[in-house]
Amino acid sequence: MNILLVDDHAVVRQGYASLLRALLPAMEVREAATGEEALIRVQEAVPNLVIMDFGLPGISGLETTRRLRQRLPQLRVLFFSMHDELPLVRQALDAGASGYLTKSSAPQVLIEAVQRILAGHAYIEQPLATQLACHSQQDTSDPRLQSMTQRELEIFVMLAKGTPARLIAEQLSISSKTVSNHLTLLKSKLQVTSHAELVHLGIDMGVVRVAV
Repeated sequence: MNILLVDDHAVVRQGYASLLRALLPAMEVREAATGEEALIRVQEAVPNLVIMDFGLPGISGLETTRRLRQRLPQLRVLFFSMHDELPLVRQALDAGASGYLTKSSAPQVLIEAVQRILAGHAYIEQPLATQLACHSQQDTSDPRLQSMTQRELEIFVMLAKGTPARLIAEQLSISSKTVSNHLTLLKSKLQVTSHAELVHLGIDMGVVRVAV
């Protein structure tokens, strides 16, 4: 059996690849740094599981998953991301992912998720699963979120959480100018005029959780 690990940050990717090889010695672990590279790797040899980062340069993790699932409907994908916001989790599941896990999870949780998905089950990190279950009792889906592209939604979430544009650019492997352009488009699309209004809107839409 083999796993394809897709993450554009080499140190992070290689660290998790080493972890998987150490804790799952019978598993072959291959790596890809971009969505484009992942599509090639899957053509070379179909993996039993793809572990996918959300924010990738070029083709996003979400779009890569859609393309892979169109080609191989039975392919299992586990999103492994720094994001824990429900709109992004829902997008991943809607794209056909079998599971979602945040990078703050303990190593053993990652191994458990891999084993359960390989066994044919779904796996969503417990806090996220609880939130999804609670929100499924009511329609909290804002049409403005649905109108955003994956990249716009990802940047909106990070901006609303107060992440500086420079850090967003670094984490998403895009230029600061691209982040600024997205910010301008988001303000227009959401009909807000300032960063503060954007943050308040993110809270109102349930994108940002406020500690109480």
